[in-house]
Amino acid sequence: MTRTRLFASLCGLVFLLNLARVIFAPLLDVFITEFAIGEATAGLIVTLAWVGSASLRLPTGWLLTKVPRHHIVVGSGMILAASSAIAATAMTVPQLMGGAFLMGIASGVYFVSANPLLSELFPSRVGHVMGIHGAASQLAAVIAAPFVALTLIVDWRLSLWAIAVGAAVVTAATWIIARNTEMPSAGGADRDFVAGALSEWRLIVTALAIVGAPVFVWQGLFNFYELYMQSKGLSDRMAGMMLTIVFAAGVPAFYFGGDLADRFPKVPYLLGIVGAFAASLLVLTAVDGLFALIAVTAVVGFVIHTLFPATDTYLLDTLPDSTRASAYAVFSSVWMLTQALGSSAVGLFLERGYTYDAVFSGAALLLGGSTVVLVLLERRGRLPS
Repeated sequence: MTRTRLFASLCGLVFLLNLARVIFAPLLDVFITEFAIGEATAGLIVTLAWVGSASLRLPTGWLLTKVPRHHIVVGSGMILAASSAIAATAMTVPQLMGGAFLMGIASGVYFVSANPLLSELFPSRVGHVMGIHGAASQLAAVIAAPFVALTLIVDWRLSLWAIAVGAAVVTAATWIIARNTEMPSAGGADRDFVAGALSEWRLIVTALAIVGAPVFVWQGLFNFYELYMQSKGLSDRMAGMMLTIVFAAGVPAFYFGGDLADRFPKVPYLLGIVGAFAASLLVLTAVDGLFALIAVTAVVGFVIHTLFPATDTYLLDTLPDSTRASAYAVFSSVWMLTQALGSSAVGLFLERGYTYDAVFSGAALLLGGSTVVLVLLERRGRLPS
């Protein structure tokens, strides 16, 4: 029962941490007006939150070999509470950027420490737990824009203060519950970060080979999704609704995707998801009309979001106790950097005159081709599972 309560508090904390990563995007117009800055500077604020999320994942992995996982999780909540307060009180752009960067750091520290902890708290239901945890995180992406719109009735700083106060309360609750919970001893054998990561290089490389390209494409797709939908003739409002549908489809996708990850062979399941994403993306480039776009958008959003709990389940359920945190931290760091490059790549092709349909159909075909190659390798027993 205490482990279930701890899991509930972690779901509350991950909601706030992901909200901290996505809250800046709907605030950009406010920042441009409030601080008299241009679009490039405003965009840098968002970028810093994501750079922060990637920056300390490797050091956190090393720290996990020295410090209990739940201590670092609580530390991430404390960082979030303090950094959100810094951003909420910002009077200058550098202070706002610093707050955004630290809020991103909090999320990166959390995911690297909390995901291994969850897999060890519920070792027989890793996929199911990761799915629920991911759904709680995804809810933040769905409500970010309406939440900001609501707080703007009072003041834009209220949205950041809400995160700060919420993080302080949930972090305190997590610490109290954790103190009364019998923690798993599985992580006790993971004491050599470098050796642990190197010993699992085949599994790390395999996971990156399977899921690296899809998240690269996904990052470019969702960041340009509104503009893409506008290029298909939708209004600004409808294009924004499409982006909301993509993220909303991720809530049930996390839940069911994690549950299915416990039931199916992990590598074939991952390859099936990547193949389905490539196929649905290709269909998206071929359809027009509001209702067709709504339907395909929902499918694309559902399929790609099943990839995340499936990936975590594959790594965390396959890695042994002695290397789990170390190897997962290395994978997570590289995977995050892979995602970050997707938007730049799509923007580069668009600037060179390629259409959205050409860029994304080409990406879908490349994903499909790479999936076929990986399926053949898996059938010959060349991929670790």
